Amino acid sequence: MTNDQLQMQYRRFGRTQLQMPVFSCGGMRYQHSWKDIPKWQIPDENQRNLEATIRRAIDLGINHIETARGYGTSEVQLGRILPQLPRDRLIVQTKVSPKADPKEFRRNFNQSLANLQLDYIDLLGLHGINTPEILEWSIRPGGCLDEARKWQQEGKVRFIGFSTHGPTEVIVSAIETGHFDYVNLHWYYINQWNWRAIKAAKRHDMGVFIISPSDKGGKLYQPPEKLVKLCQPLSPMVFNDLFCLSHPQVHTLSLGAARPTDFDEHLKALPLLDRADEILPPIIDRLEREAIAALGENWVKTWDVGLPEIEETPGQINIKVILWLRNLAIAYDLIDYAKARYNLLENGGHWFPGSQAKEVENLDLRACLKNSPHADKIPALLAEAHRLFGGESVRRLSQQ
Repeated sequence: MTNDQLQMQYRRFGRTQLQMPVFSCGGMRYQHSWKDIPKWQIPDENQRNLEATIRRAIDLGINHIETARGYGTSEVQLGRILPQLPRDRLIVQTKVSPKADPKEFRRNFNQSLANLQLDYIDLLGLHGINTPEILEWSIRPGGCLDEARKWQQEGKVRFIGFSTHGPTEVIVSAIETGHFDYVNLHWYYINQWNWRAIKAAKRHDMGVFIISPSDKGGKLYQPPEKLVKLCQPLSPMVFNDLFCLSHPQVHTLSLGAARPTDFDEHLKALPLLDRADEILPPIIDRLEREAIAALGENWVKTWDVGLPEIEETPGQINIKVILWLRNLAIAYDLIDYAKARYNLLENGGHWFPGSQAKEVENLDLRACLKNSPHADKIPALLAEAHRLFGGESVRRLSQQ
């Protein structure tokens, strides 16, 4: 059976009642530029590639096309192809960042709608509810959510959700408002911290969209050989897809396709979904045993107990993320991934908060680590992580 003959599967996207394909076509990797530029500066070759990618997605049954106002030329380029496709077959989503001034939010949404050349958006996401302040901008009377509700009444928006890179507590707070129909969040094998948020979304019958499982889930398009061996007989990418989709609370995974062939490896997960309970346990057991062998059982089971919040830590060191990246590098050789994520610290704003550990040897962490069973050794581990990962600063893609 060829990839194009594999039958796409669909899941009810929470209370929206939309039948969502288990894979979505994310729009942050096929555009020409991360900056808004004149249309004439977009190369024909890039536009042809984007249109071929969208047509391949539709042919595969991946009819959810997702983008954002912050993705540079993505919306404008999609606006050249989407009006050519049957509108009733598409689920189009864009995301607009909340602002303290809802008028700015309104201007940005109107720009998105004009760029996409559509009469309405199926899914509008408030992009980047990462902090309590941004949540407050969104839900306060007269704020951004009220603006979005007006567009809903005018028929310009069908459903309203939010995307987030924030801490679980902020995500759950947003979900528990009951205002949102769906959520875009991070959750995958190497980072399961947001499971509590997914359970909250289930209680509120919200759609659950997983952001960037192959990139943020470990740069699985370039996996280290150790991880390849541990995930056999699956590739790390297919393993992670199957792991995520084996949980019915998860409805769709975003595939940030840069070219038509980028869907191919993911499609291998489709015929395995009914056998996930048989296929996954031996691989997960192998991964867990390797982590214990590399890091020690006590550390694996308790490393994150009693860790302080960033705001409670001298120098605002992001202790939890740094130790997590060290774990991944040592257990699975995810060194390139760890370096890339580590060097976003201090450069990613509220999308990736906190500081690196470069000053850890000059700070007294005893008070903030008083609840950790590993308080005595964590400072040295943080220093080691900085030596392993510190280097060139990394900017988020949208900053490039």
